[in-house]
This record gives sequence, C-alpha cells and structure tokens, in this order.
Amino acid sequence: MANLQTNSGEPKVNYEYRRKKSAEEMRMQVVTFTMMIFFTVIAFAAVGAGFSKWFILPFVLLLAIVQVIFQLYYFMHMSHKGHEVPQFFMYSGVLVGFVTVLAFLTIIWW
Repeated sequence: MANLQTNSGEPKVNYEYRRKKSAEEMRMQVVTFTMMIFFTVIAFAAVGAGFSKWFILPFVLLLAIVQVIFQLYYFMHMSHKGHEVPQFFMYSGVLVGFVTVLAFLTIIWW
C-alpha cells in the first residue's frame, strides 16, 4: 500500500494522479522556500541586533545547516525513492569531512 500510483489503462486516471502529486510537490517547495527566506531574515536580524559573536556564530551556522537540508530534500528531490545511493555517499562524505576536521583540530590544539 506504500505505492499509491495507479497503473490503469486509462490515461485520465494517470494524468489526475500525476497532477495531484505535482501540485503537492510544488506546495512543499513553496513552503520550504518561504521558510528558507524566513531563516535568512532571522539570521540578518540576529547579526543586525548586535548580539554577542558567541551567540551569532552557532546560531547562523545552525540556520545554514537547516537550509542545506531543505535544499537537498526538497529542491534537489533527495526525499524521492531511488536516491538512497547518492544519499549514502553524501552522508559518508560529510562524516569523513567532519572526522578529518576534528582530527586536525585535536592535533593542533592538544
């Protein structure tokens, strides 16, 4: 029941299904884009308000990470089926990069 796509012989049924899915996907992209603009405005407001750099730096980085996730999953369609292998390689690359930066930081600081 996970796959609700109809494969009937009627083109009208398939057309209606694709139209509904496209409208739903477009709605999610518009909502995500609006949220990303809102996060950008919040980041600019936090910097403009003159908060401490110890608050602003992690806060802006957190908002940037959330926006990257939105970009990957909604605008680059990583949430669709069939993208498991690219996701695996991307997450593996992020993990290797994080471990490398962490290793170099600990070598330099300790």
